Amino acid sequence: MTELGFTCTGVRADPYAAGPTLVFRLRITASDQAQVHALALRCQIRIEPARRGYDKAEADGLADLFGERSRWGSTVHPVQFAQVSLTVPGFTGETETDLVVPCTYDMDIAATRYLQALSDGEVPLLMLFSGTAFTGAGGFRVEPVPWDREASCRMPVKVWQEMLEQHFPGCGWIRLPRDTMDALLAYRSRRALPSWEATVRELLTAQAVPADERTTAR
Repeated sequence: MTELGFTCTGVRADPYAAGPTLVFRLRITASDQAQVHALALRCQIRIEPARRGYDKAEADGLADLFGERSRWGSTVHPVQFAQVSLTVPGFTGETETDLVVPCTYDMDIAATRYLQALSDGEVPLLMLFSGTAFTGAGGFRVEPVPWDREASCRMPVKVWQEMLEQHFPGCGWIRLPRDTMDALLAYRSRRALPSWEATVRELLTAQAVPADERTTAR
């Protein structure tokens, strides 16, 4: 059976993608310089939060995911980041290829909330591989790629930040139910507000004003 090894040699943001996209560079090696006709891979990427430290501001930003820092010993667990498929062309012995991972800025996703809370440093990632290998020098064999094939990656936080800045410069977005969006649109129309930013700022300002002052203003 052909033994396959995986190494992540780097990660970058794709500046030409239609949406936020990370590109992981993979090195794949086959034991004994074996000939591989093709690989059909599945890759699960997860964040390993326990493998880095956090300053106070980061810990405060992670409170909704992991709770108070005093409880992290039992609440900090791996966070699912992505699952993607990859087809690798034939090679002998070793090859390098790109693993393209579309990303989201949806703050309802745990991985996004985690990454948003980080200010600097690296994101500890673990890449788990499985799938099918088509091998054989004098013939053709079909072999499984077991789930114990893995690779670690330390993604710089600035790569994530630069990727989002390319697509959402100075901005973020949130996903809302349709009825909430309809209510916001109706409020914006009634108040003749010029933008969604103005709409949200007015609502926040109204919330900050004490109830008795709002009553008096009416």
